[in-house]
Amino acid sequence: MRPHFLSSKGVSRTALGLTLAVSLGLAGCGQTPSAERVPFTPATDGEVLEQVPATATDAKARERAALRRALAARSDQLDLALRLARLDIEEGRASGDPRYLGRAQAALAPWWDAATPPPGVRLLRATILQGRHEFPAALADLDTLVRESPDDAQAWLTRAVVLGVRGEHAEASKSCARLAPLAGPLAGAVCQAQVKSLAGRSKEAQTLLSAALARGAHGLEEQAWALSTLAEATARAGDTDRATKLFARVLSLDPADAYTRAAYADLLLDLDRPRDVIALVKDHGQDDNQLLRRVLAEAALGTPEAAALAAELGSRHAASHLRGDALHAREEARFALHVLKDAAKALKLAQVNWEVQHEPWDVRLLMETALANHTPEAAAPALRFLEASGADDPGLMALAERVRKASP
Repeated sequence: MRPHFLSSKGVSRTALGLTLAVSLGLAGCGQTPSAERVPFTPATDGEVLEQVPATATDAKARERAALRRALAARSDQLDLALRLARLDIEEGRASGDPRYLGRAQAALAPWWDAATPPPGVRLLRATILQGRHEFPAALADLDTLVRESPDDAQAWLTRAVVLGVRGEHAEASKSCARLAPLAGPLAGAVCQAQVKSLAGRSKEAQTLLSAALARGAHGLEEQAWALSTLAEATARAGDTDRATKLFARVLSLDPADAYTRAAYADLLLDLDRPRDVIALVKDHGQDDNQLLRRVLAEAALGTPEAAALAAELGSRHAASHLRGDALHAREEARFALHVLKDAAKALKLAQVNWEVQHEPWDVRLLMETALANHTPEAAAPALRFLEASGADDPGLMALAERVRKASP
């Protein structure tokens, strides 16, 4: 389930900007009041008046660096720590680099182990734990937060995300219901649509989200979030032509959206369009998830680059194990199944992954690896889950039928 920061809730960007300026000695910058300012004329045409960041990404990188310097001087500045942690989390989501979660935790170090941290710390701690798939600990923080601050929209949304990933759809839907009055009807609709699609009822999700999008104009960030969710639901419902158009539209709105890029690549792989996958992800190899999709595409084509890229991805997986990082069981299972052609290893990884999360890809992977390993009975948990969820997505239903027919 796609995580999302609500721009209208959580940390106040305005307040943090003011605090940062004062903390770094930037407030005023030596300027006189506007009535006393004297126009400045550069001595030459080549004189540099100001260094302007090349992109918004550069600006945020500079802001993160400035915040780190301020916190290195005094680590207990809560507002600055919250701002830095949030920026690091956002960068981790955009780049697909899990190391930013560790940096976000470091920013919150003075309060990280507190039993009763400030609410902003508790929310970001839960977000970091969710990103690491430490779902019980994340839920403990979120349950406390929504009990103590029931008007915190971001807490309700993050709680819905965690519960949805775990397959607790009814409880996730309740969190979405609490979100809507706080964050607006589109945010509530996206939340509910995500839960429905995770439960395998993507046609319902499509209907809900299409109606919400049609009701009025929306901000760019919220629109991209909604369209990405709609694209996933549309793909799961079997309307692949419309889904490809929706994914492309989202990436035109936000080319840095790593989550949507990976989901789009998965659809293209299913459509047997590996060359399009390579074109989509080849410039994003720093992200393990994008690299996986490229490896799958290169391996499908049997290109000369396939072996070297597979070795690179394998080394990244090995390094993550050395760090104690267990985030990639799903991705490693796909790698083992389709690249290494090791069905037994793939099934074991899929089972490890199933212990943690129950999204549609986790359901699919458990069934696919069980079939490939000629042990269809190993997919029994996935079949029970689909039945309990009331799923009707065509891809999952067809795969479940194959498992049933193959079972003793």
